[in-house]
Amino acid sequence: MDKECGAQVNMLSRMLKRRLNNTLQGLGITAIQSRVMFYIMDHCAAGPVYQRDIEQVFSLSRSTATGILQQLEKKGVLRRESVPSDARLKSLVPTDRAAELDAQVRAGLRQTEALLTRGLSDGQVQLFKETLAAMAANLEQAEAGGP
Repeated sequence: MDKECGAQVNMLSRMLKRRLNNTLQGLGITAIQSRVMFYIMDHCAAGPVYQRDIEQVFSLSRSTATGILQQLEKKGVLRRESVPSDARLKSLVPTDRAAELDAQVRAGLRQTEALLTRGLSDGQVQLFKETLAAMAANLEQAEAGGP
């Protein structure tokens, strides 16, 4: 029996991305932009957030992260501030616009999450998360040159 896990995960990812983009369209923000915005909002209080953090956390290339961050800047959701200790670095800071969007975007994400997991037990959701984490670890190990 052919498992086709990658194809199924890819299909689910595309469906989820499409659903989130449709849900957030009226707010002028995309699914990935909303996730980046939330990461910055959740982590900037603990210390500066940099583009390289976004690249690592979301497994994005430098050019993709740059594009997302430029769009968020253009939409007035974040700004880049110089870091006094290193002129090459710019910290990512959420704006008042990000705070305004926060509740609406979170509501859209909760709605989509509820739809996604409808009819599933807590145990099924937990097993799914553990399975995804194991699959991601397998791919990371392979990328690092492991078996």
